[in-house]
Amino acid sequence: MVKKRSMSAVAMLLIFCMMILTACGGSNSESNNESGGTGNGGKDGKKYKIATVVKLTGVAWFDRMEEGVKEFGKTTGHDTFMQGPQKADAALQVQIIEDLIAQKVDAITVVPFSAEALEPVLKKARDKGIVVITHEADGMVNTDFNIEAFDNLEYGAFLMDNLAKAMGEEGEYMTTVGSLTTKSHMQWEEGAYNRQQEKYPNMKAVARQLETNDDQKIASEKLRETFKAFPNLKGFQGASGNDAAGAALAIEESGLIGKVNVVGTSVPSVSQKYLESGAMSMIGFWDPAEAAKAMNSLAVKVLEGKADEIKEGFDLGVPGYEKLIVKDGKYLYGAAWVGVTKENVTDYDF
Repeated sequence: MVKKRSMSAVAMLLIFCMMILTACGGSNSESNNESGGTGNGGKDGKKYKIATVVKLTGVAWFDRMEEGVKEFGKTTGHDTFMQGPQKADAALQVQIIEDLIAQKVDAITVVPFSAEALEPVLKKARDKGIVVITHEADGMVNTDFNIEAFDNLEYGAFLMDNLAKAMGEEGEYMTTVGSLTTKSHMQWEEGAYNRQQEKYPNMKAVARQLETNDDQKIASEKLRETFKAFPNLKGFQGASGNDAAGAALAIEESGLIGKVNVVGTSVPSVSQKYLESGAMSMIGFWDPAEAAKAMNSLAVKVLEGKADEIKEGFDLGVPGYEKLIVKDGKYLYGAAWVGVTKENVTDYDF
């Protein structure tokens, strides 16, 4: 009898311990889901896996974009991360997206190097039920939404206005793009050229749409080559985030400060020294971190079945994207550009 009672007591003790462990486990799970209000995922409590694919990694522009990707994930609780090739190459982007499709991510947000090259693989992603959001790819077909920081032609005109001011509204100038297949770059260049033709008749484009492959060294070489062919060159406008810095470096090294004026898309951390030296007149940009948040926010909206809420005037809750313009149902435009000169470059910390 003593033996039976002893075994019965042990069994009861084991059951009691299991009950405590189960309760503790449930409590920890609940705590993890509610920690700091950031671990809940979407409003329905579901966490989504969202990949952002960029043109290339290891450059200031996309380093800043990755900050936005990480901040969005930390704030919302979704699993967000960024990938990209080490050089701007459409085929490498395609391979990355193929891998993400195989991983069965919930959404892919992408900044295409070549929109045309990515159309087939993004179609494949959407056919697999993956949400696709694009940026810098106005007119993209295989996307749920394409979002731009602004109307691309208007941004190009804005850059030209600043280049014309630096040039005294007269003289020869050149333009560069990262690639002829990068739609946003081509539209910025087109908007700039149209503005020059309409408003600055004493200016002349002697070389247009020279490709730099988003490479600062190539941009520098393009300026040197063009200046050699056109020694009266007075202006440079660059589309890629590396173009203006490359041109400014060539200007410094060639002793052309004050002779050739540089305007283009860049970030302050890259261009501050050139703005302060006078090798660069002005940079335009939008915050790539905020663009990342805008893309990821759109992806979540679609995943939650709320795509129909994205209408004219919609507020994404991201600075510069509070009152969206919507064209043809899925092409979205904010008002997020910024112009920076040596006078206000220290106002920005990226």
